[in-house]
Amino acid sequence: MSKFFQIVERCKGFPLAITVVGRSLRAQPLEMWQNRLSQWAKGSSLFDSETDLLLSLQSSLDALDKERAIIRECFLDLGSFPEDREIPVDALIDIWSELYDIDEDTSCIANLYELNNRSLANLIDRRASSLDGEGYYGYHYVTQHDVLRELAIYHSKLDPVEHRERLIIDTCGSNLPKWWREQKYQVMKARLLSLSAVLPTLASYSILYVESSTLKCLNMHLPETEVLILNMRYLNVRDMLYIPEFVEKMDKLKVLVITGEEARVPVVLHNFQVLSRLSNLKRIRLRGISISSIVKNSIQVKSLRKLSLIRCSTGIGSAKLAHAFPNLEEIHIKHGSLLFHLPSDTRTVLRGLCDLISLKKVTLTEVRVFQVWALPDEIGNLVNLQVLRLRSCPDLSELPNSIKNLKKLNFLGIFNCEEFRELPECIGQMRSLRKIDTRGCRRLTTLPRSVLDLKQLEEVTCDEDTESLWKSLLPSFRDRNQDIRIVIGPPPLR
Repeated sequence: MSKFFQIVERCKGFPLAITVVGRSLRAQPLEMWQNRLSQWAKGSSLFDSETDLLLSLQSSLDALDKERAIIRECFLDLGSFPEDREIPVDALIDIWSELYDIDEDTSCIANLYELNNRSLANLIDRRASSLDGEGYYGYHYVTQHDVLRELAIYHSKLDPVEHRERLIIDTCGSNLPKWWREQKYQVMKARLLSLSAVLPTLASYSILYVESSTLKCLNMHLPETEVLILNMRYLNVRDMLYIPEFVEKMDKLKVLVITGEEARVPVVLHNFQVLSRLSNLKRIRLRGISISSIVKNSIQVKSLRKLSLIRCSTGIGSAKLAHAFPNLEEIHIKHGSLLFHLPSDTRTVLRGLCDLISLKKVTLTEVRVFQVWALPDEIGNLVNLQVLRLRSCPDLSELPNSIKNLKKLNFLGIFNCEEFRELPECIGQMRSLRKIDTRGCRRLTTLPRSVLDLKQLEEVTCDEDTESLWKSLLPSFRDRNQDIRIVIGPPPLR
């Protein structure tokens, strides 16, 4: 490959970078081109040698004045995720809600739109329409050009290691930063720690494979860390992932995000018990991970409020789930066809959810059991539940009568559940229900008369196939001084 094309490849096709680098090397001898490539190959940042490029892009960050300083911080946080990967907005919401004390998810989304409008990130919305559930951002993603990601990492590294707000470490096997290998710093002040690693073999010398005696003694002390992001890329699905021992000393840790990439089956997560010692841990998000070790150990994370399991395997029994997370308020399970191997496993876990009486939000997306099923009768135990979303569960056929006990439920969403046939007759006893969404439920052909007893009902979202069912009840609602809004929208994405 010619030096020219190697330069273009290093600039990641970013037009401004190609222009600036090309200008600096124009009419220079071949040795200058080779020297520039050698510097980059040694880990030098593009911005170390291209001051003009840094100044050109810096103007976008400088435009963020003190009133918008949080937007700048959000931009820098995006560098914590691997390049060429879509960043789930749900993960960013978890991080920013705790890191910057943002109460509303919509504020996090507004920050992303601000970055998108300033061309500092690309916000992708894969919803069929804006009518895709109340406060659900499971189909929102963020991408960022590699040069912009490098800019974020460059800024994160301007301070000395021990004083950085964000500590971003990329490793492959035993390729660790020199300062870590030498254990140079005893205490670091980072509020966010991101570890990205590739596990090439079962006997991998990974920073998270503690059976490797070479790295077993490595340690870090991060008493100020509030967010821990572990990005793992697996080339061998037999690899085992250990949460580092030093995590138990992160007394302020609030958010844990672990992503296992490219594994055919969920990778087993060990050493989960270190999390039970963290009194401030509120949110855990796992992707491509098996947490079956919870079953083998009496593990309890009392502080946890939200748990997201994406393409995960649990093996958690009913009693184990309630014991492990006694104060859980929100759970999201997505891509459940990989989550459970047998129908009985699914029912066990669903029954386990019903023991979590503190739950306020439950979202099940693409959960399969390979036969027609209903939610367990124990769902009525969730007396504090406010939001129930059942998305693209193709085997779901009905809701149990015990749903009438959900007196605090205000949103019921049943999206793209092709086997779903009817709402329970007792639905009228759900006195707090304000919104119902039944798009994509093609077999729903009748409505129980008891829906007229939903005195708080304000809005129904449906598709054209079921519009007539609701419209036929409008006169009766008006006779009861209720003005129900019917919204027609396309079926939500699968």
